[in-house]
Amino acid sequence: MNEPSQQLPDFSLSDLSGAAHAFPAGKAALLCFVKEDCPTCAIAMPLLEAFHRAFGSKVAVLAIGQEAAGNRLLAERHSLTCPLLDDSALRASFAYGFDTVPMVFLADRAGNALQRFAGFVRSDWRSLAGQLAQMTGLPEPSIDWANLPEWRAGCGSKAVEPGIAERLEAEARGDRMQARRIELGEGEDVFEFMFERGLTDGLPVVPPTPERVAWMLTGTRRDPREVIATVAPNLAPLTVEKVAVNAAMAGCRPAYLPVVIAALEAVCTDTFNIHGVMATTWGATPVIIVNGPIRRRLGMNMGIMALGYGSRPNATIGRAVKLVLRNVGGSRPGDIERSALGAIGKFTTCFAEWEERSPWEPLHVERGFHKDESVVTVFGLEAGSRQIADQTSRTARALVGSLGLGLEACWHPKQHGSGEVLLVISPEHADTIARDEWSKAQVRNRIQEITARPLRELLPDAESGEGMPLKAFGLKDDPTPEQLEQRIPKFRSAGNINIMVAGGEGGKFSAVFAGWVSGPMGSSSVSRRIEELP
Repeated sequence: MNEPSQQLPDFSLSDLSGAAHAFPAGKAALLCFVKEDCPTCAIAMPLLEAFHRAFGSKVAVLAIGQEAAGNRLLAERHSLTCPLLDDSALRASFAYGFDTVPMVFLADRAGNALQRFAGFVRSDWRSLAGQLAQMTGLPEPSIDWANLPEWRAGCGSKAVEPGIAERLEAEARGDRMQARRIELGEGEDVFEFMFERGLTDGLPVVPPTPERVAWMLTGTRRDPREVIATVAPNLAPLTVEKVAVNAAMAGCRPAYLPVVIAALEAVCTDTFNIHGVMATTWGATPVIIVNGPIRRRLGMNMGIMALGYGSRPNATIGRAVKLVLRNVGGSRPGDIERSALGAIGKFTTCFAEWEERSPWEPLHVERGFHKDESVVTVFGLEAGSRQIADQTSRTARALVGSLGLGLEACWHPKQHGSGEVLLVISPEHADTIARDEWSKAQVRNRIQEITARPLRELLPDAESGEGMPLKAFGLKDDPTPEQLEQRIPKFRSAGNINIMVAGGEGGKFSAVFAGWVSGPMGSSSVSRRIEELP
């Protein structure tokens, strides 16, 4: 088939005698990529030899073999006199970007493609013979076309085989990848090496080979050298390549990479304050929520076990973010990370909202994005949720009252006026609330109403030394009885109560993540749009 003229990649390859052949070489060229174990290539080889004998004085006819040992077998089997070039490294095959052999290119003297086709279609090869005769003014070779098959499918190019394709991609990206390569000694265990270097989160990680990192980078259009953020506390520049390295270690697929990048862009803002989140002695961690179409494309879990294990994208996206914070940012337990107890959620906390099961607009739409945009939102929350059970309420008011009472335990029952929380409402609970047509605003207001306590109940006393000082309310040491009866809601504002829907459809249990300190001295949630690839 004829295609618009296109400059073909240059190469220099050696034939079986060791002689070098460069392309372009100042005259027209016929290139045919082949491999020895392909039966369709076996049909093409005699034709290529016939073209070489007929037109070789004016056209460079070059067979290009993909296997070193197979090339000699091809030459012997077909008694070739045309040059058979060694592309066993597959760099030329990769540069030409085809996935089927035999692959034929006819080029002019400058290396511009005049014709290309793959496999064996008799009419294509017969047309090629006529085109070569017209170009050279030489007669066509005598070929018994009638005894050749009308069509045969080609075979897969070795350059696209699993493992090989990733290696070639890594080599091609080599000039844009800057990570230092480490060579392990013979017999050295790569998994133990990663543990000993402190590069893991305590669980084994996938070795980030150049092939795996290159494969990971196929998930984004962004340049591997692009700096997307500065990661505290080390204040280290974070490149797309470094994200890909840690995403590979976490077990991500390339399609997850844009989510990891967007989450890290959000985490590394001053608004989020990752240094504070990781350095606090409380058990805080980034909690990652994904909204929009990408949830479905990645197969993220938003139903049964949404906050648990078993989902690769949920588990590895969150883990990749934590590995970056550790390996690039320097947040390591006992060093910068000072959480007194920690929590299992520090390994990974990432899940999606079940938007289709929610009676309200989803989280990202509330935050100003379009419903068809894919968005990640990060919260600085406790590294684990607590569940709230209510299996008997039948009205929105009663159920939300139960949820509000469950939220009283956040931080401490006497701690009021604090930061953000994330309330994850299960589908069954959402259905109960929806039957009374309550909005999110009504849910928030009801929570504020039922959690409001007289100021006197929030002060330290003999029963509980924990409590809020009078100065937190702008009062002196001698409050009036009226001031002591002032009712203080649990949260600084209703807007601090973030609401989403997730979880299995069977079970009247919701969950809450309590937030770390919010505001200028703490952490506030941040949302970022996720890069979408076609």
